[in-house]
Amino acid sequence: MSALSNAQVVHDDTATVFHSWSAQGKLNPLALQTGHGATVVDYDGKEYLDLTSQLVYANIGYQHPRVLAAIEQQLAQLPTVAPAVSNDMRARAAQCILDVAPDGYEKVFFTNGGADANENAIRMARLHTGRDKVISRYRSYHGNTGAAIVATGDWRRMPNEYARGHVHVFGPYLYRSEFWAETEAEECARALHHLRRIIEAEGADTIAAILLEAIPGTAGIMVPPPGYLRGVRELCDEFGIVLIIDEVMSGFGRAGEWFAHTAHSVRADLITFAKGVNSGYVPLGGVIISPEIAASFEDRVFPGGLTYSGHPLACAAAVGAIEAMRNEGVIDHARALGCEVIGPALAELEAELDVVGETRGVGVFWAIELVSDATARTPVSDAYMNSVKTALLERGVVPFIANNRLHLVPPCVITADEMRRALDAVAEVLRTVPVS
Repeated sequence: MSALSNAQVVHDDTATVFHSWSAQGKLNPLALQTGHGATVVDYDGKEYLDLTSQLVYANIGYQHPRVLAAIEQQLAQLPTVAPAVSNDMRARAAQCILDVAPDGYEKVFFTNGGADANENAIRMARLHTGRDKVISRYRSYHGNTGAAIVATGDWRRMPNEYARGHVHVFGPYLYRSEFWAETEAEECARALHHLRRIIEAEGADTIAAILLEAIPGTAGIMVPPPGYLRGVRELCDEFGIVLIIDEVMSGFGRAGEWFAHTAHSVRADLITFAKGVNSGYVPLGGVIISPEIAASFEDRVFPGGLTYSGHPLACAAAVGAIEAMRNEGVIDHARALGCEVIGPALAELEAELDVVGETRGVGVFWAIELVSDATARTPVSDAYMNSVKTALLERGVVPFIANNRLHLVPPCVITADEMRRALDAVAEVLRTVPVS
């Protein structure tokens, strides 16, 4: 272990680094030095099971030898190359992504992350259709660039509303229904009717795209009810609207599929990705483009690009990660963890504890919604969530806290025994921390 301590690293970091989404004077970050598999280790040598995957991206886990070797080999051969230059590693990464994508896609546009993937997908949709408006959901997060942050629905949009042509709708969320629904079928039908009415009221011929997370992530991990994504696809077909499905968080094993929306038998016109494509070892994102939209730019210039688009080290990491996932059965493992370990354990907690209002998820993508009044579904206080976080860290588990929710989003490679240990810690904490 390093001679550095947690205290020294936190001091040096907060003294010099301006942190995102934070009041700088209230920072108290966890200091992490290394990791292996689903475990992270701080500078004082304490090990934690990671239920965050950092920002829900370390799908292949920490220090995976195949990914490290791929980066090292590319580093020795050519560490960087401009996007206008052809490079075999960029082509290999694109082909690997297309191999695991649904059938019928032929091109990948590389970006540096998820925000600029969504940004460029919106640009493609607008140019392809000649229309301007983009519909997205209030309960969503699409990134922190100009159009992506305005497409976002949560509070982070409000100080940043500088982009034009954005309209928001409510998506299905039965536990806190906006539609007075009592069943999933009612929630689905009414959410689709709401979307149709917004399209009609805004003017269908003004709408370029509908942008949806396959499963809203930071907003609460709400798995769409059967028929919802299919209904959105049908509305897009009816009105000539491009369907952009954001798989930045839900893709590459997170939902127990390569891409979460494929479980709903839906085809997107554009698929955005990042995070899990190479577990964030080197920043990478992109857009998987349908042939119809790619054809729009055969004879006219696509007015977009990034200096590091398809960076060879990032692409090497993607090739290593995808090959490892395929060879090691990571997708099937994540799906089985959700069905056989996480889902049943959370169902028991929901039945046992009033503080657990609802549990929901799939694969290794779950949320526990915590309430102080089960009947009124009143969210617990911030103080309670801080106590839960502290108690879990004391027990060697790193939690992902979002408002009144505890998200369980470990690396896809976490073992069943490790997941059970983490779930036991969660259960113990929720049984013992006083509700407020």
